[in-house]
Amino acid sequence: MSNPTITIDGKTVEFQTGQTIIEVARSAGIYNIPTLCHFPPLQPTGSCRICVVEVEGWRTLVTACSTAATPGMVIQTESERVVAARKNIIELMLASGNHNCLICEANGKCELQALAYRYQVATPSYANPPGTTYYYEDDNSMIVRDFSKCIMCGRCVRACNERQVNLAIQIGYRGSHNKIVAKCDFPYFNSDCVFCGTCVQACPVGALLDKNAIGKGRPWELRVVRTTCPYCGVGCQIDLHVKDGQIVKATGARAIPNEGRLCVKGRFGLGFVHHPERLTAPMIKKNGKLEKASWDEALDLVAAKLQEIKEKHGPKTIGGWCSARITNEENYLFQKFMRGVVGTNNVDHCARL
Repeated sequence: MSNPTITIDGKTVEFQTGQTIIEVARSAGIYNIPTLCHFPPLQPTGSCRICVVEVEGWRTLVTACSTAATPGMVIQTESERVVAARKNIIELMLASGNHNCLICEANGKCELQALAYRYQVATPSYANPPGTTYYYEDDNSMIVRDFSKCIMCGRCVRACNERQVNLAIQIGYRGSHNKIVAKCDFPYFNSDCVFCGTCVQACPVGALLDKNAIGKGRPWELRVVRTTCPYCGVGCQIDLHVKDGQIVKATGARAIPNEGRLCVKGRFGLGFVHHPERLTAPMIKKNGKLEKASWDEALDLVAAKLQEIKEKHGPKTIGGWCSARITNEENYLFQKFMRGVVGTNNVDHCARL
């Protein structure tokens, strides 16, 4: 038995029962339905309304991200009515805040900016009421919240609650006064936030930013390098955003096992890489002072000292100290060396940030 079909922009496509219109469109290679609040694998809400499409015979436009496909639907994704609605929504979003794209940190990766360009919405017809003020928070060392750029898409809330399950932020208040709140509308620093930064990565605009990356490079200036988080054995995949050989920020990669998620260490704890006090060469104490040495010289000295202690006092007097900043495989090899070569089970590690 064949699957049911719908027609999208004159193209007849099959779908599975339960799929939404946007899922059917994308599975058929149709990607011209824009989204802002939609953020797979989070549950769709249809709150931003930017993905509206026109269904033949239906009185109103419907949100493609949250409307289930039904057999026989005939859908227009870029009709005159749809385009007019999207332009109006973009105007409203641009009017409700201070979207100063020229100096905004999200310039070049802001999804609202991209839609304004696509639909040529240059100047909003609406204006903020006189005296409108917006909350700005930068009293912690990791995340900046700028509500003048928030479009209330709710992606940060769903990412926090559905993906990380931290339940640290919600949508508070009502009507034109609603906003994203942490705990009892406290700053992040005084709330239940664990600073995993999932909300920052989910934000489609410049309302949530990595504080340590501000001013260090535009999105198009950054080279993305895939690597593995050095902090534990889970093996989370990280995308390092690099400029001139310096790590500007880290984001969770859409790959197994973390699928975009990171903890506070993986996202914000890589400052040690470029710390001025970080050791970049082996150090050997000579005449009471630490001096740089070659790897061969350092390894020969360690081997000789371990052998001397083992012969004189026995292997049980030797202990090994692993690191939480190297891979699980490297820690495995170290403990194997301590047990198989040195002959001791005295192995431990430090997991502090």
